[in-house]
Amino acid sequence: MRLLCICLFVLCPALGNSQDARKVSCRFVCLDGAAAPPSLINLSAKGVKTPCTVPPNTFSAPVVCHAKGDAITFLTASDLKPAALATVPANMKSAILVFAPAVNASDSLPWRTFVIEDFSANFPDSGALVANFCSQDVRFTIDDNPVTLHTGMVHTFGRPKNLDAFNMGALLAEFQQDDSWRTVNENLLRFAPGMRFLIYAYFDDASNRARIATCQDIPVTKPAPKK
Repeated sequence: MRLLCICLFVLCPALGNSQDARKVSCRFVCLDGAAAPPSLINLSAKGVKTPCTVPPNTFSAPVVCHAKGDAITFLTASDLKPAALATVPANMKSAILVFAPAVNASDSLPWRTFVIEDFSANFPDSGALVANFCSQDVRFTIDDNPVTLHTGMVHTFGRPKNLDAFNMGALLAEFQQDDSWRTVNENLLRFAPGMRFLIYAYFDDASNRARIATCQDIPVTKPAPKK
């Protein structure tokens, strides 16, 4: 189990010298149940505007973004106002950025991001990457293998061994409630070659309860950041 980067939004300083900039291949997805952000751009140190579209509960095509240090900043395309900031560790070259509305309307930026490293060992073919974006513990069970995640943690499940003739395997998700576990999701997923899943726990403001979202991914070739 690993900690993912949960960005606490603060207005970032202006981009500095280009020698501090680097490129990160990013894929975007909006938190399930939330309205997608407006059209965004990522601005490079040289003023190059990279359009960034964040689709709801499905992955965008890879986009090469410019980072200053450990930060990737996003502006609204219409008025160039700060919209979001993603903290990406220096050794991370490819990332999945999950966008969610700010917790409070008074927050300095309207969107927060959850950053997950996007590479085959972390997000395997025919497997699943599970994450906990909630404030309470969640337990995922795939292939009779239960894993408990605290807030901000992720875990990788490889291809399940117990599959039927149609490559279907069971997923069980439970939230901790007091001293017991409450089942919130129990279904079958198809773990076929060429497919993988991002499964995450999140808090749904509309229903005022924790939920599970499943986002299917069919791996695509990512553009390699230019040196």
